[in-house]
Amino acid sequence: MVGAYPQNHSKMAATIITTEDLKAFKEELLKEFKSLMLEHTHPQTKNWLRSSDVLKRLEISYGTLQGLRNKNIIPSYKVEGILFYDAEEIDKIILENKVGFTEGTV
Repeated sequence: MVGAYPQNHSKMAATIITTEDLKAFKEELLKEFKSLMLEHTHPQTKNWLRSSDVLKRLEISYGTLQGLRNKNIIPSYKVEGILFYDAEEIDKIILENKVGFTEGTV
């Protein structure tokens, strides 16, 4: 072995990075960093729903909602005896439980 280079060093491709490439990368990185910082320093406020709102939104009965809560399908938060639900979590649960279409059924 001659020197510290691998024997196939002549086949290795070289990539040249220009000052403009570095500046563009820096700008992109800073933009992403600022976006992440804003997300974490100013989180969006949650849209809290009460049980009556969830009943209307999902068109279900109180018993059905209670069953979904008891099975830990729909998470709830209790403050001084009042149940609250995160609207975003409910939407996510609905979307995650999409039922596939079977041809011939309506």
